[in-house]
Amino acid sequence: MNESENTRPAAPRSPTKATKRDAVEAMRSTTEYLIAAFQAERALKAGNCAPLFRLRDQRGAELASETLLRRGPVLLAFYSGSWCPPCARDLKIFERLRPDVEARGATFVSISQQTVAENLKAHQLLKLRFPILSDRGARLAEQFGLRWRVPKPLRDIHRRSKIDLPVLDGDERWTFPIPARFILDRAGVIVYSEVNPGHSSPSSARDVLPVLDHLRGPYGTRFGASLRGTASARQS
Repeated sequence: MNESENTRPAAPRSPTKATKRDAVEAMRSTTEYLIAAFQAERALKAGNCAPLFRLRDQRGAELASETLLRRGPVLLAFYSGSWCPPCARDLKIFERLRPDVEARGATFVSISQQTVAENLKAHQLLKLRFPILSDRGARLAEQFGLRWRVPKPLRDIHRRSKIDLPVLDGDERWTFPIPARFILDRAGVIVYSEVNPGHSSPSSARDVLPVLDHLRGPYGTRFGASLRGTASARQS
């Protein structure tokens, strides 16, 4: 099933910028909830086939998973949004890592459920050279088992923290994805899965490189098949 961006315009009001302290408080409360509710247990794991998708990047251009996979393996990173300091940190880390990923014949793509306009702001602010795709309504995140609905007490914390998700996401449902990374082999099978409500440590970003090295092995997809039973799946 292909995914395409809902073209419905976002709400007209403008979000108030959250301070870093506000965002950290919101993320702390969110992380505690996700861990307590075992939300990460629903996510796809190594060996599962990844859903197909067709989403718009930060400039509105449509990008399909089939196109990406024809080039080689794909590293997908789902993140909460530009308001989230750990997410911004991770995106900057992957921008530094991007040349190493591309040197291994892979493509790095980040995915948020923010609007195209909000993703463009983040892309420019962080000086990124990889695409940020807009998963409006978190429909693709749902297929990966990552989407969750923010309960009312947490919505109040976000509002007090000046984080207006319905404006940022162009969607009134108060959902967003658990932070996660997946590597897909050229057949579209997940060979590496890292789902982490508490966000990954900066050093762990390099853990993807050995997996990509294996996928470049002399037996091509046969290496991918062997990895499916052993790939990392963090849910901490």
